[in-house]
Amino acid sequence: MGGLDDSECEPPLKHVKVPSRDLKKLLDDSSHTEPLSVSLGDLMARPLSFQGDREWIGALLEEESGIWLHSSAVNLFMQQVLDGKWDASLATLHDIDLSDETIVKSASFLILEQKFLDLLKEGKVMAALGTLRNEIMPLSINVGRVHDLAACIISLPHCVVFELSSQNNATNSRSRFLEKLQILFPAAVMVPERRLEHLVEQALDVQRDGCVFHNTLDSELSLYSDHQCGRNQIPSQTLQVRYVILVQGS
Repeated sequence: MGGLDDSECEPPLKHVKVPSRDLKKLLDDSSHTEPLSVSLGDLMARPLSFQGDREWIGALLEEESGIWLHSSAVNLFMQQVLDGKWDASLATLHDIDLSDETIVKSASFLILEQKFLDLLKEGKVMAALGTLRNEIMPLSINVGRVHDLAACIISLPHCVVFELSSQNNATNSRSRFLEKLQILFPAAVMVPERRLEHLVEQALDVQRDGCVFHNTLDSELSLYSDHQCGRNQIPSQTLQVRYVILVQGS
């Protein structure tokens, strides 16, 4: 009775994507008289989910706030992983302030596993065997996984389970691998992927759940002001009457 159908609900404002060219124009326009902090506040209220300028926006926020998302060691480590520099990333891993040795071992295992698989893809079987024997096995963890890796050397088709990707998909594969690594690290060391967007979503969800008379489109929610539907938004007029005619069977 005047309510909103589920099919009519629009996605919340948190999912609205802003074209990167508009953001650049906003920040680069010399005639823009608003304080830069206002522009940054606007950016942080948006999801930052567009792919092209995510790193650019992140760097800008860090520079203007003076607060760095990650330490220099973590940034270097992440870049080395994305570049497939496994030995270098292992060395940098030990420069990161991690007090839990279990995390270091688990991360080392995953990195060495990627190194092992890359060597197999390149046809360097003996080098892969050396990595397995001299680097992976001494970690003394994930014994079952070690056996699976050894089976890859004996029979390459066994490696299908490890999703050996082609060179064309190497970048995407390493990005997914980095996300897998991030799960191991404490959030204080390596912030989880899309954390800001998640926090924005939580804030909007709290506003909606706390609205006693909520009867509005999610797209109208915003972080600029607290949301509260008034009593006047409760449906009070009959818009449609449905008649049900019962026909008695013979």
